[in-house]
Amino acid sequence: MDTFGSGGRAIVRAVASLLLLAATAVAGPTATATATGDSHPPPSADPAAIREWNAIATDTITTNLGTRPSGQAVIWHGFVSAAVYNAVVGIEGRYAPYKWHAHGLSTASPEAAAVTAAHHVLLTYFPASRAPLDAAYADSLAKIPEGEAKRQGVAFGERAADHLIELREGDGRFAPVEFTAPPAPGVWRPTPPAYLPFMDTWLGRLRPLLLTSPDQFRPGEPPALSSARYAEDVNEVKTMGAKIGSSRTALQTETALFFGGGLVVQLQEAFRDYTARHHLGIAETARLFAAGNASATDAVVTAWDAKLHYGFWRPITAVHLADTDGNPATEADPQWQPLLVTPPHPDYISGHAAVAGAVTQTLTGILGTTRLDLNISSEITGTTRHYEYADQFNEDMINARVWSGIHSRAADTAGCRAGNRIGVWTLTHYFQPLRPPRPQATPPVQPTCPHGSAS
Repeated sequence: MDTFGSGGRAIVRAVASLLLLAATAVAGPTATATATGDSHPPPSADPAAIREWNAIATDTITTNLGTRPSGQAVIWHGFVSAAVYNAVVGIEGRYAPYKWHAHGLSTASPEAAAVTAAHHVLLTYFPASRAPLDAAYADSLAKIPEGEAKRQGVAFGERAADHLIELREGDGRFAPVEFTAPPAPGVWRPTPPAYLPFMDTWLGRLRPLLLTSPDQFRPGEPPALSSARYAEDVNEVKTMGAKIGSSRTALQTETALFFGGGLVVQLQEAFRDYTARHHLGIAETARLFAAGNASATDAVVTAWDAKLHYGFWRPITAVHLADTDGNPATEADPQWQPLLVTPPHPDYISGHAAVAGAVTQTLTGILGTTRLDLNISSEITGTTRHYEYADQFNEDMINARVWSGIHSRAADTAGCRAGNRIGVWTLTHYFQPLRPPRPQATPPVQPTCPHGSAS
């Protein structure tokens, strides 16, 4: 029996419609979407996952390489960051992928893609770390909700990792490159106390990530042994970089020690801190890590190319053998020792200064300002320094390597300048927004090396 009749049923339908509209007004559009079943939660895209896997990469690389006095650690960070970047922007679509044309589904989780890409690249190059890498990967995936978005993200992350690994096949890693220059005034030779051979020579022949060749930005020759500039450099490092009897102030000594460890670890910590404090999204975070680490990778390749090509002796050798350089303005001191132990590779150019110059120039291009707002920490001194501007960071880096007694100022300034050129190249050719802003007056690119640092 029809209790309400047709008129009653119409009234009931009208009341139900009003109640639904009221519920929508209170709960918002999400309630309507849920009621109609037309929406799904957005794919998981927490940028903290990139920072977490950058820290895992740092630990993995350090565990496998130790405190090796070489630029090799930077290379692996470049590989991992490039794969993570492709995994993220291939889904997000904000920036041009790195040497890749693949695109993931827009419904895929960029977070799942990022952690998968990082895990797979690290596992490929550091298989001895499988157990901790697999455990960390399982933990990361457990934080991401189960579903099709997660599965799609994992699959695309695997593709991004495989592509990067394929790109880097036959790139010259660990090739038997020899340094054959015979001993002579101005020519590098093994230095005390360990007298180790030239370490990781293959870095100077490695196929770059971004540049066209290792020598693309090779600087000009170091100062001639007979020049006033050479004598000035030797006498400065002899005075300011001595282990005992130096003219350094306490602050200058602290600066030398501050940058005396692994620069790559310091930079990764700074990247993580910056992206977290400034609340960058997952695509912006991936871009900053990738551009920074790729430019640093090619700065190492450029530095090692110059070291191989010029083979210039270190300050400790220059001071010990000053009576052989033919320059009357230098004087030998066979007992002289630098503040820090000299790394086992030539002086010119400084790898630290080249990396710092490349990274700061790249970051200024990304941020659109020389104001970097970077917090840099040192494990050696246990202190943290805030660098508001790029040139301040590079000035301290250049001075630190002189005050530590392991580099000539010419090697540092030439390194910074080469790094600047790499940084400009990086953002001119890679990591570009897919939808550039409207054309407008763009300020000229400002070098981040301190004024007057060009050699």
